[in-house]
Amino acid sequence: MKDTKIKNLLAAEKKRQKKVVNLIASENYVSDDVLKALGSETTNKYAEGYPGKRYYAGNVIVDQIETLAQERALTLFKLNPKKWGVNVQPLSGSPANIAVYQALITPGAKIMGMDLAQGGHLTHGHNVSFSGKFWKQVPYTLDKKTEKLDYDALLTLAKKEKPAIIVAGYTAYSRKISWKKMREIADTVGAYLLVDMSHIAGLVAGGEHPAPFKYAHVVTTTTHKTLRGPRGGMIFAPKDVFIERTLKNGTLKKESIFDLIQKSVFPGMQGGPHINQIAGIAVALKEANTASFKKYAGQVVKNTKTLANELKKLGWRIISGGTDNHVFLMDVWNDGKGLTGKEASDILEAAGIIVNMNTIPYDARSPFNPSGIRIGCAAETTRGKKEKDMLQLARQIDKILRK
Repeated sequence: MKDTKIKNLLAAEKKRQKKVVNLIASENYVSDDVLKALGSETTNKYAEGYPGKRYYAGNVIVDQIETLAQERALTLFKLNPKKWGVNVQPLSGSPANIAVYQALITPGAKIMGMDLAQGGHLTHGHNVSFSGKFWKQVPYTLDKKTEKLDYDALLTLAKKEKPAIIVAGYTAYSRKISWKKMREIADTVGAYLLVDMSHIAGLVAGGEHPAPFKYAHVVTTTTHKTLRGPRGGMIFAPKDVFIERTLKNGTLKKESIFDLIQKSVFPGMQGGPHINQIAGIAVALKEANTASFKKYAGQVVKNTKTLANELKKLGWRIISGGTDNHVFLMDVWNDGKGLTGKEASDILEAAGIIVNMNTIPYDARSPFNPSGIRIGCAAETTRGKKEKDMLQLARQIDKILRK
Protein backbone atom coordinates (compact mmCIF):
# COMPACT_ATOMS: atom_id res chain seq x y z
CA MET A 1 0.00 0.00 0.00
CA LYS A 2 1.44 3.38 -1.04
CA ASP A 3 -0.55 5.34 1.55
CA THR A 4 1.78 4.77 4.48
CA LYS A 5 -0.41 6.56 7.03
CA ILE A 6 -3.40 4.34 6.37
CA LYS A 7 -1.14 1.30 6.04
CA ASN A 8 0.33 1.96 9.47
CA LEU A 9 -3.11 2.60 11.01
CA LEU A 10 -4.46 -0.64 9.56
CA ALA A 11 -1.46 -2.52 10.92
CA ALA A 12 -1.97 -0.91 14.32
CA GLU A 13 -5.64 -1.90 14.40
CA LYS A 14 -4.78 -5.47 13.39
CA LYS A 15 -2.25 -5.60 16.22
CA ARG A 16 -4.77 -4.13 18.68
CA GLN A 17 -7.39 -6.72 17.78
CA LYS A 18 -4.92 -9.55 18.25
CA LYS A 19 -3.70 -8.51 21.68
CA VAL A 20 -7.02 -7.78 23.42
CA VAL A 21 -9.72 -10.04 24.80
CA ASN A 22 -12.80 -9.01 22.83
CA LEU A 23 -16.05 -9.29 24.80
CA ILE A 24 -18.08 -6.85 22.67
CA ALA A 25 -21.34 -8.73 22.07
CA SER A 26 -21.91 -7.23 18.61
CA GLU A 27 -18.44 -8.01 17.24
CA ASN A 28 -16.81 -11.08 15.75
CA TYR A 29 -13.92 -12.10 13.50
CA VAL A 30 -14.56 -12.93 9.86
CA SER A 31 -12.61 -15.56 7.91
CA ASP A 32 -9.82 -14.77 5.45
CA ASP A 33 -12.22 -15.71 2.64
CA VAL A 34 -14.73 -13.08 3.76
CA LEU A 35 -11.94 -10.48 3.90
CA LYS A 36 -10.86 -11.40 0.38
CA ALA A 37 -14.41 -10.97 -0.92
CA LEU A 38 -14.69 -7.56 0.77
CA GLY A 39 -11.44 -6.44 -0.84
CA SER A 40 -12.24 -7.82 -4.28
CA GLU A 41 -12.86 -6.07 -7.60
CA THR A 42 -16.61 -6.26 -6.97
CA THR A 43 -16.21 -3.01 -5.05
CA ASN A 44 -15.72 -1.33 -8.46
CA LYS A 45 -19.16 -2.31 -9.82
CA TYR A 46 -22.30 -0.25 -9.67
CA ALA A 47 -25.37 -2.50 -9.63
CA GLU A 48 -28.45 -0.41 -8.97
CA GLY A 49 -31.51 -2.66 -9.08
CA TYR A 50 -31.90 -6.41 -8.59
CA PRO A 51 -30.58 -9.50 -10.41
CA GLY A 52 -31.93 -9.48 -13.96
CA LYS A 53 -33.30 -5.96 -13.50
CA ARG A 54 -30.32 -3.61 -13.28
CA TYR A 55 -30.08 -0.02 -14.46
CA TYR A 56 -26.46 -0.48 -15.52
CA ALA A 57 -24.82 -2.89 -17.94
CA GLY A 58 -22.01 -5.28 -17.06
CA ASN A 59 -23.78 -7.03 -14.19
CA VAL A 60 -23.89 -10.61 -15.50
CA ILE A 61 -21.45 -11.85 -12.86
CA VAL A 62 -22.75 -9.55 -10.15
CA ASP A 63 -26.24 -11.00 -10.67
CA GLN A 64 -24.83 -14.46 -10.01
CA ILE A 65 -23.14 -13.28 -6.80
CA GLU A 66 -26.30 -11.68 -5.39
CA THR A 67 -28.47 -14.63 -6.42
CA LEU A 68 -26.04 -17.01 -4.74
CA ALA A 69 -26.19 -14.97 -1.53
CA GLN A 70 -30.00 -15.12 -1.61
CA GLU A 71 -30.03 -18.87 -2.22
CA ARG A 72 -27.56 -19.51 0.58
CA ALA A 73 -29.53 -17.35 3.03
CA LEU A 74 -32.75 -19.26 2.38
CA THR A 75 -30.96 -22.61 2.55
CA LEU A 76 -29.19 -21.77 5.81
CA PHE A 77 -32.45 -20.92 7.57
CA LYS A 78 -34.36 -23.77 5.93
CA LEU A 79 -36.84 -21.55 4.08
CA ASN A 80 -38.81 -22.61 1.01
CA PRO A 81 -37.83 -20.25 -1.86
CA LYS A 82 -41.35 -20.49 -3.25
CA LYS A 83 -42.76 -19.09 -0.02
CA TRP A 84 -39.96 -16.83 1.24
CA GLY A 85 -37.74 -14.22 -0.32
CA VAL A 86 -34.67 -12.48 1.05
CA ASN A 87 -33.21 -9.09 0.29
CA VAL A 88 -29.43 -9.02 0.85
CA GLN A 89 -28.87 -5.38 -0.12
CA PRO A 90 -29.43 -3.45 3.17
CA LEU A 91 -26.20 -1.76 4.16
CA SER A 92 -26.73 -2.67 7.82
CA GLY A 93 -29.44 -3.51 10.33
CA SER A 94 -30.76 0.04 10.68
CA PRO A 95 -31.60 0.47 6.96
CA ALA A 96 -33.15 -3.00 7.02
CA ASN A 97 -35.53 -1.96 9.79
CA ILE A 98 -36.48 1.35 8.21
CA ALA A 99 -37.22 -0.48 4.95
CA VAL A 100 -39.71 -2.69 6.79
CA TYR A 101 -41.46 0.22 8.48
CA GLN A 102 -41.61 2.15 5.22
CA ALA A 103 -43.08 -0.88 3.44
CA LEU A 104 -45.71 -1.89 5.97
CA ILE A 105 -46.89 1.03 8.10
CA THR A 106 -47.84 4.65 7.50
CA PRO A 107 -45.93 7.65 8.88
CA GLY A 108 -47.03 8.44 12.43
CA ALA A 109 -48.13 4.86 13.16
CA LYS A 110 -47.14 3.20 16.41
CA ILE A 111 -44.10 0.93 16.76
CA MET A 112 -44.13 -1.17 19.91
CA GLY A 113 -40.51 -1.93 20.73
CA MET A 114 -38.46 -2.53 23.85
CA ASP A 115 -37.24 0.58 25.63
CA LEU A 116 -33.64 1.33 24.64
CA ALA A 117 -32.48 1.55 28.25
CA GLN A 118 -33.75 -1.98 28.93
CA GLY A 119 -32.12 -3.74 26.00
CA GLY A 120 -33.90 -2.52 22.88
CA HIS A 121 -32.38 -0.82 19.85
CA LEU A 122 -32.45 2.75 18.57
CA THR A 123 -34.26 1.61 15.41
CA HIS A 124 -37.10 0.03 17.37
CA GLY A 125 -38.81 3.40 17.77
CA HIS A 126 -36.51 5.47 19.99
CA ASN A 127 -37.11 9.20 19.57
CA VAL A 128 -33.49 10.10 18.68
CA SER A 129 -33.65 7.67 15.74
CA PHE A 130 -35.46 7.98 12.40
CA SER A 131 -37.80 5.29 13.72
CA GLY A 132 -39.00 7.61 16.47
CA LYS A 133 -39.10 10.72 14.32
CA PHE A 134 -41.31 9.33 11.55
CA TRP A 135 -43.24 6.88 13.70
CA LYS A 136 -44.32 6.86 17.34
CA GLN A 137 -42.77 4.40 19.77
CA VAL A 138 -44.80 2.53 22.35
CA PRO A 139 -41.94 1.33 24.59
CA TYR A 140 -42.24 -1.86 26.57
CA THR A 141 -40.11 -2.96 29.48
CA LEU A 142 -38.99 -6.06 31.34
CA ASP A 143 -40.55 -7.39 34.50
CA LYS A 144 -38.89 -5.45 37.32
CA LYS A 145 -38.44 -8.49 39.55
CA THR A 146 -37.32 -11.16 37.09
CA GLU A 147 -35.73 -8.80 34.51
CA LYS A 148 -37.30 -10.98 31.83
CA LEU A 149 -40.02 -10.45 29.23
CA ASP A 150 -43.51 -10.46 30.74
CA TYR A 151 -45.77 -11.56 27.88
CA ASP A 152 -48.97 -10.86 29.81
CA ALA A 153 -47.84 -7.27 30.40
CA LEU A 154 -46.93 -6.95 26.72
CA LEU A 155 -50.41 -8.11 25.74
CA THR A 156 -52.03 -5.59 28.09
CA LEU A 157 -49.91 -2.77 26.64
CA ALA A 158 -50.62 -3.83 23.06
CA LYS A 159 -54.38 -3.88 23.70
CA LYS A 160 -54.18 -0.40 25.17
CA GLU A 161 -51.97 1.20 22.50
CA LYS A 162 -52.97 -0.75 19.36
CA PRO A 163 -49.55 -0.56 17.62
CA ALA A 164 -49.23 -1.09 13.89
CA ILE A 165 -46.10 -3.18 14.32
CA ILE A 166 -44.46 -4.99 17.24
CA VAL A 167 -40.70 -5.50 17.27
CA ALA A 168 -39.13 -8.53 18.97
CA GLY A 169 -35.36 -8.95 19.14
CA TYR A 170 -32.90 -7.08 21.33
CA THR A 171 -29.33 -5.88 21.81
CA ALA A 172 -28.92 -6.69 25.48
CA TYR A 173 -31.40 -9.43 26.40
CA SER A 174 -29.89 -12.70 27.53
CA ARG A 175 -32.89 -15.03 27.42
CA LYS A 176 -34.65 -17.06 24.74
CA ILE A 177 -37.67 -15.38 23.21
CA SER A 178 -41.05 -17.01 22.63
CA TRP A 179 -41.81 -16.03 19.05
CA LYS A 180 -45.14 -17.83 19.39
CA LYS A 181 -46.28 -15.62 22.25
CA MET A 182 -45.09 -12.50 20.45
CA ARG A 183 -47.11 -13.46 17.37
CA GLU A 184 -50.20 -14.17 19.47
CA ILE A 185 -49.92 -10.67 20.95
CA ALA A 186 -49.51 -9.15 17.49
CA ASP A 187 -52.49 -11.07 16.11
CA THR A 188 -54.68 -10.03 19.02
CA VAL A 189 -54.29 -6.35 18.15
CA GLY A 190 -53.91 -6.73 14.37
CA ALA A 191 -50.25 -5.72 14.30
CA TYR A 192 -47.37 -6.96 12.20
CA LEU A 193 -44.64 -8.86 14.02
CA LEU A 194 -41.12 -7.82 13.04
CA VAL A 195 -38.38 -10.04 14.44
CA ASP A 196 -34.99 -8.36 14.50
CA MET A 197 -32.68 -11.31 15.08
CA SER A 198 -29.46 -9.36 14.46
CA HIS A 199 -27.78 -10.51 17.65
CA ILE A 200 -28.87 -14.14 17.59
CA ALA A 201 -28.88 -14.96 13.85
CA GLY A 202 -25.83 -17.20 14.19
CA LEU A 203 -27.41 -19.01 17.13
CA VAL A 204 -30.60 -19.53 15.12
CA ALA A 205 -28.53 -20.86 12.21
CA GLY A 206 -26.64 -23.13 14.58
CA GLY A 207 -29.76 -24.47 16.29
CA GLU A 208 -29.09 -22.80 19.64
CA HIS A 209 -32.12 -20.49 19.55
CA PRO A 210 -35.60 -21.19 18.15
CA ALA A 211 -36.12 -19.86 14.61
CA PRO A 212 -38.67 -17.03 14.26
CA PHE A 213 -39.81 -17.61 10.67
CA LYS A 214 -42.90 -19.63 11.53
CA TYR A 215 -44.31 -16.73 13.51
CA ALA A 216 -42.86 -13.48 12.13
CA HIS A 217 -44.39 -11.41 9.35
CA VAL A 218 -40.88 -10.15 8.55
CA VAL A 219 -37.40 -11.00 9.88
CA THR A 220 -34.43 -8.64 9.74
CA THR A 221 -30.85 -9.30 10.71
CA THR A 222 -27.36 -7.98 10.47
CA THR A 223 -24.79 -10.34 8.98
CA HIS A 224 -22.01 -9.78 11.49
CA LYS A 225 -22.29 -10.51 15.22
CA THR A 226 -23.00 -14.22 15.85
CA LEU A 227 -23.45 -14.95 12.12
CA ARG A 228 -19.75 -14.09 11.73
CA GLY A 229 -20.01 -12.34 8.37
CA PRO A 230 -19.19 -8.85 7.08
CA ARG A 231 -21.15 -5.82 8.17
CA GLY A 232 -24.43 -5.83 6.29
CA GLY A 233 -28.12 -6.63 6.60
CA MET A 234 -30.80 -8.98 5.28
CA ILE A 235 -34.60 -8.93 5.24
CA PHE A 236 -36.63 -12.15 5.03
CA ALA A 237 -40.27 -11.79 3.99
CA PRO A 238 -43.06 -14.08 2.75
CA LYS A 239 -43.98 -14.23 -0.92
CA ASP A 240 -47.37 -15.81 -0.22
CA VAL A 241 -48.77 -13.26 2.25
CA PHE A 242 -50.50 -10.40 0.46
CA ILE A 243 -51.58 -6.90 1.43
CA GLU A 244 -54.35 -5.04 -0.38
CA ARG A 245 -54.16 -1.26 -0.46
CA THR A 246 -56.12 1.56 -2.05
CA LEU A 247 -54.02 3.73 -4.37
CA LYS A 248 -54.44 7.49 -4.73
CA ASN A 249 -56.55 7.00 -7.84
CA GLY A 250 -58.94 4.83 -5.86
CA THR A 251 -57.96 1.46 -7.36
CA LEU A 252 -57.04 -1.54 -5.22
CA LYS A 253 -53.59 -3.08 -5.49
CA LYS A 254 -52.61 -6.43 -4.00
CA GLU A 255 -48.91 -7.09 -3.33
CA SER A 256 -46.94 -9.63 -1.31
CA ILE A 257 -45.03 -8.49 1.75
CA PHE A 258 -41.83 -9.50 -0.02
CA ASP A 259 -42.59 -7.33 -3.06
CA LEU A 260 -43.30 -4.38 -0.78
CA ILE A 261 -39.97 -4.93 0.98
CA GLN A 262 -38.12 -5.10 -2.34
CA LYS A 263 -39.56 -1.74 -3.44
CA SER A 264 -38.86 -0.22 -0.05
CA VAL A 265 -35.15 -1.10 -0.18
CA PHE A 266 -34.78 -0.07 -3.83
CA PRO A 267 -35.71 2.44 -5.04
CA GLY A 268 -37.35 3.42 -1.76
CA MET A 269 -34.23 4.22 0.23
CA GLN A 270 -31.01 2.85 -1.29
CA GLY A 271 -29.27 3.21 -4.62
CA GLY A 272 -26.54 0.85 -5.74
CA PRO A 273 -25.79 -2.00 -3.33
CA HIS A 274 -22.29 -2.81 -2.09
CA ILE A 275 -21.53 -5.91 -4.14
CA ASN A 276 -18.27 -6.64 -2.32
CA GLN A 277 -20.29 -6.73 0.88
CA ILE A 278 -22.87 -9.07 -0.67
CA ALA A 279 -20.05 -11.34 -1.89
CA GLY A 280 -18.70 -11.45 1.66
CA ILE A 281 -22.17 -12.26 2.98
CA ALA A 282 -22.45 -15.13 0.49
CA VAL A 283 -19.14 -16.56 1.76
CA ALA A 284 -20.20 -16.25 5.41
CA LEU A 285 -23.57 -17.91 4.74
CA LYS A 286 -21.82 -20.91 3.21
CA GLU A 287 -19.50 -21.11 6.22
CA ALA A 288 -22.48 -20.94 8.58
CA ASN A 289 -24.13 -23.92 6.89
CA THR A 290 -21.52 -26.39 8.15
CA ALA A 291 -21.20 -28.81 11.04
CA SER A 292 -18.26 -26.82 12.39
CA PHE A 293 -20.38 -23.67 12.61
CA LYS A 294 -23.12 -25.52 14.50
CA LYS A 295 -20.45 -26.70 16.92
CA TYR A 296 -19.25 -23.10 17.18
CA ALA A 297 -22.74 -21.82 18.00
CA GLY A 298 -23.08 -24.40 20.74
CA GLN A 299 -19.70 -23.43 22.17
CA VAL A 300 -20.71 -19.75 22.19
CA VAL A 301 -23.63 -20.55 24.47
CA LYS A 302 -21.53 -22.82 26.71
CA ASN A 303 -18.83 -20.17 27.05
CA THR A 304 -21.28 -17.38 27.81
CA LYS A 305 -23.11 -19.39 30.45
CA THR A 306 -19.82 -20.43 32.04
CA LEU A 307 -18.52 -16.85 32.20
CA ALA A 308 -21.79 -15.47 33.59
CA ASN A 309 -22.14 -18.22 36.19
CA GLU A 310 -18.55 -17.87 37.39
CA LEU A 311 -18.85 -14.08 37.73
CA LYS A 312 -22.05 -14.67 39.66
CA LYS A 313 -20.24 -17.06 42.03
CA LEU A 314 -17.58 -14.39 42.52
CA GLY A 315 -20.24 -12.00 43.82
CA TRP A 316 -21.30 -10.01 40.76
CA ARG A 317 -24.99 -9.50 39.97
CA ILE A 318 -25.92 -10.86 36.55
CA ILE A 319 -29.10 -9.35 35.10
CA SER A 320 -32.00 -11.87 35.06
CA GLY A 321 -29.72 -14.27 36.91
CA GLY A 322 -27.97 -15.71 33.86
CA THR A 323 -28.05 -16.17 30.10
CA ASP A 324 -29.36 -18.48 27.37
CA ASN A 325 -27.38 -17.01 24.50
CA HIS A 326 -24.17 -15.09 23.64
CA VAL A 327 -24.62 -12.04 25.87
CA PHE A 328 -25.35 -10.91 29.41
CA LEU A 329 -25.36 -7.75 31.48
CA MET A 330 -23.41 -7.36 34.71
CA ASP A 331 -24.35 -4.84 37.38
CA VAL A 332 -21.18 -3.13 38.65
CA TRP A 333 -22.85 -0.32 40.64
CA ASN A 334 -25.75 -1.54 42.74
CA ASP A 335 -24.16 -4.43 44.61
CA GLY A 336 -21.68 -2.49 46.69
CA LYS A 337 -18.82 -2.29 44.19
CA GLY A 338 -19.52 1.38 43.49
CA LEU A 339 -18.24 1.28 39.90
CA THR A 340 -20.06 2.93 37.04
CA GLY A 341 -20.31 1.09 33.75
CA LYS A 342 -17.96 3.57 32.12
CA GLU A 343 -15.39 3.20 34.89
CA ALA A 344 -15.56 -0.59 34.66
CA SER A 345 -15.22 -0.49 30.87
CA ASP A 346 -12.21 1.85 31.06
CA ILE A 347 -10.50 -0.19 33.78
CA LEU A 348 -10.95 -3.41 31.83
CA GLU A 349 -9.76 -1.84 28.56
CA ALA A 350 -6.59 -0.65 30.28
CA ALA A 351 -6.00 -4.30 31.20
CA GLY A 352 -6.67 -5.49 27.63
CA ILE A 353 -10.27 -6.67 28.06
CA ILE A 354 -12.83 -4.91 25.85
CA VAL A 355 -16.47 -4.64 26.96
CA ASN A 356 -19.02 -1.85 26.61
CA MET A 357 -20.81 0.14 29.27
CA ASN A 358 -24.55 -0.51 29.24
CA THR A 359 -27.68 0.46 31.08
CA ILE A 360 -29.40 -2.24 33.10
CA PRO A 361 -33.19 -2.58 33.50
CA TYR A 362 -34.61 0.33 35.50
CA ASP A 363 -31.19 1.95 35.69
CA ALA A 364 -31.13 5.12 37.79
CA ARG A 365 -27.91 6.27 36.15
CA SER A 366 -27.34 8.00 32.80
CA PRO A 367 -26.85 5.95 29.58
CA PHE A 368 -23.54 7.83 29.22
CA ASN A 369 -22.36 6.53 32.60
CA PRO A 370 -24.67 3.64 33.46
CA SER A 371 -24.69 0.97 36.13
CA GLY A 372 -23.69 -2.00 34.02
CA ILE A 373 -21.50 -3.50 31.36
CA ARG A 374 -22.46 -5.79 28.48
CA ILE A 375 -20.40 -8.93 27.91
CA GLY A 376 -20.53 -11.25 24.90
CA CYS A 377 -18.54 -14.35 23.97
CA ALA A 378 -19.01 -14.79 20.21
CA ALA A 379 -15.67 -13.24 19.22
CA GLU A 380 -13.54 -15.07 21.77
CA THR A 381 -15.25 -18.35 20.88
CA THR A 382 -14.18 -17.77 17.27
CA ARG A 383 -10.64 -17.58 18.63
CA GLY A 384 -11.01 -21.06 20.08
CA LYS A 385 -11.79 -20.28 23.71
CA LYS A 386 -13.51 -23.00 25.77
CA GLU A 387 -15.15 -23.24 29.21
CA LYS A 388 -11.84 -23.49 31.09
CA ASP A 389 -10.74 -20.22 29.50
CA MET A 390 -13.99 -18.57 30.61
CA LEU A 391 -13.41 -19.63 34.21
CA GLN A 392 -9.97 -18.05 34.12
CA LEU A 393 -11.32 -14.93 32.41
CA ALA A 394 -14.02 -14.48 35.06
CA ARG A 395 -11.40 -14.55 37.81
CA GLN A 396 -9.29 -12.09 35.85
CA ILE A 397 -12.20 -9.68 35.42
CA ASP A 398 -13.08 -10.01 39.09
CA LYS A 399 -9.51 -9.28 40.17
CA ILE A 400 -9.18 -6.25 37.88
CA LEU A 401 -12.45 -4.66 38.97
CA ARG A 402 -11.84 -5.21 42.69
CA LYS A 403 -8.42 -3.48 42.78
